[in-house]
Amino acid sequence: MPNLQSLFNNIHPNHRQSTTMSRNGRTIKRPYKRLPKGENGGIQLLLIHNVEHLGKQGDIIEVKPGFARNYLLPQGMATVATEHHKRMVEKHREKLRAIELEKLKSYRDLADELGKQSITIEANANDEGHLYGSVGPHEITGALKEAGFTLANDQIRLDGPLRELGLYTVRVHLHSEVDASLKVWVVPTATEEITA
Repeated sequence: MPNLQSLFNNIHPNHRQSTTMSRNGRTIKRPYKRLPKGENGGIQLLLIHNVEHLGKQGDIIEVKPGFARNYLLPQGMATVATEHHKRMVEKHREKLRAIELEKLKSYRDLADELGKQSITIEANANDEGHLYGSVGPHEITGALKEAGFTLANDQIRLDGPLRELGLYTVRVHLHSEVDASLKVWVVPTATEEITA
């Protein structure tokens, strides 16, 4: 299925290409092409991927020049919003909607599967149930990986590290519109149960 990245592979502007201009008979080399200004003085870009807190794929956004040059353009998340790109996105908007709905459906299916899961994490604890350390996103993603789910640490949303034994409901952020709930059991390590 085509996505915006494949549509722009051949026409993505090389924003680091140097340009020359003449001023008072002297030629000045610029390190990169000037990016087109938007209505509010920022840089107008067309998003190739969804960027959280910024916009969705195919949206025309206006950002500060540094954010455009240093993050969005080099990471391939956006391209310069030329008239040609805008026409191209309008032409392919239905395909993009279908792709986005398919991704959303897969995220919802994953959320349903995660909702049925219950993972157990062993940790060292004292007699009152307080952990000597804490359980954070890293340990939760490790336990999920053993269960067959691959998630990033920043997708696990905790109010704070888990510092006591017990059952916790953890929010997993899969997409801007999809969150899942995961049951996490924090239990004492097996060696402590034998000695107790």
